[in-house]
Amino acid sequence: MKKIWQSSTGTLNKGVESYTVGDDFIYDMVIFPYDIRASKAHAEMLGTIGVLSEKEVSDLSFELDGLLNMYERGEVELTPEDEDCHTYIEAFLTEKLGNVGKKIHTGRSRNDQVLVATRLYMIDSCKKIEERIFSLVESFFAIGEKHSWIVLPWYTHTQQAMLSSVEHWLLSFAESLINDLDFITSMRKILSQNPLGTAAGFWVTFPIDRDMTAKKLGFHKNIVNSIFAQGSRGKFESLYLESLSQIMMTLSRFASDLLLFTSREFSFFSFPDSLTTGSSIMPQKKNLDTMELVRGKTALVQANQATVKNLAKGLISGYHRDYQLLKKLVIDSSDITLASVEVIFPYLENLQVHSENILSSIKKDIVAADIANELVEKKGMSFRDAYLQVKDDLESIDIPDYSANIASKKSLGSAGNLWKELIQKHFSDVRSSR
Repeated sequence: MKKIWQSSTGTLNKGVESYTVGDDFIYDMVIFPYDIRASKAHAEMLGTIGVLSEKEVSDLSFELDGLLNMYERGEVELTPEDEDCHTYIEAFLTEKLGNVGKKIHTGRSRNDQVLVATRLYMIDSCKKIEERIFSLVESFFAIGEKHSWIVLPWYTHTQQAMLSSVEHWLLSFAESLINDLDFITSMRKILSQNPLGTAAGFWVTFPIDRDMTAKKLGFHKNIVNSIFAQGSRGKFESLYLESLSQIMMTLSRFASDLLLFTSREFSFFSFPDSLTTGSSIMPQKKNLDTMELVRGKTALVQANQATVKNLAKGLISGYHRDYQLLKKLVIDSSDITLASVEVIFPYLENLQVHSENILSSIKKDIVAADIANELVEKKGMSFRDAYLQVKDDLESIDIPDYSANIASKKSLGSAGNLWKELIQKHFSDVRSSR
């Protein structure tokens, strides 16, 4: 298939063709429906400014709808010869409509198409990920409530430090995810700027109605400066991947905690066999491979963001083919993040808490800091003197009432004063801000 940028004479070198196409034809299957959406909006706009007749707009819309139906039925397959979805779609329209199909590209460039399709894809991906995280936060709340007041030793430097609770621990991830939601919803508003109509970054002579296409495609507003429209590539992808990276960091910490606390040395938690894997040589093994992969895939998303920044940071203003490489990084990271959010649900919902193991692991000196605080409060000692007195006599500490110790912690956000209502209000505010 002849490329939409190719001259009418000469044959493109096969090695050059293969290298420049790369794996675009694979990843363009993902953004395919978004280019159809943008093409429909562009055709309708061309009709309003007199470039296309009413019938031509109708014919183009009809064929684009038909192509979308074919795509949804799995009847579209891009090949390296197609180069990308943009070439495929224009060739399809030309085959169906002849000269009318060739008119679809009036007033736009392929850069235009990639920008708008990728932007629409990222916005839709944000929404899908946000919805699942909203549900995941609710699960953290529910499972935390189910295990409220089960004590849990907490650690600094991986050594027992002070008492916490299972609910306190689980709510930490709920609040972290709420902040991640806050970030991704705010970032989505930045993404929601229409680049369509800026062509290759230098505008066109046609009176393009960008407000119309922005409204039809659901963008919040237009990117105004046409050079910046191209310059936003890399920057917007980096912001998008930063939001995914933050989500993955939260999930990775949860995964690491599960890996530690389900080890035999701890045995605080366990999971049904259906959520573990085995060993090919050691019959006793029950491994949380999934959580190790969540942790590992977090590094992939973070590396993809670093790659995006490195690809874009040294480019002068204007379009460069380097931008083609952003697509794979964005799509792969989106898939990783959504899959990672999904895989947390069964582990959270099937968390088996072994309170007897937790209690037997706690060392009585875990309340040392609390005793020092009590000396300050009841005897008026300076904290430093109280600290030294307790430190010199750790062996005399009596085994405490752990539940009472938790209940005594009154500072905001502590195990004894979780103030879930405040976290839930933040959650509601984020939800309503969408």
